[in-house]
Amino acid sequence: QVQVVESGGGLVQSGGSLRLSCAASGSSVSIYTMGWYRHTPGKQRELVARITRIGFTYYSDSVKGRFTISRDNAKNTVSLQMNSLRPEDTAIYYCNANRDGQDYWGQGTQVTVSS
Repeated sequence: QVQVVESGGGLVQSGGSLRLSCAASGSSVSIYTMGWYRHTPGKQRELVARITRIGFTYYSDSVKGRFTISRDNAKNTVSLQMNSLRPEDTAIYYCNANRDGQDYWGQGTQVTVSS
């Protein structure tokens, strides 16, 4: 099994940047599809970005061009670089690992963007 832990959240002003990290243990991120999701009260959990086991990436329309997901196999981490942040990006961000139909979730890290 794999365990994932998020870090890097915080409070930033509109237009600023944050880099979130997802540290995995127990298994290698290279054999999982890794994703970043976010949840805001009153809204459904949203897939923000995903990177597959063979390196294909997906971004939601709302973050395309501003966010970048990447994997570092040596460090066994997945990152989400978030630029040009907007107040609507405020949410708890969760790291997800998926393999063989099984999902593994982190505890989340809070991102707050002030205007």
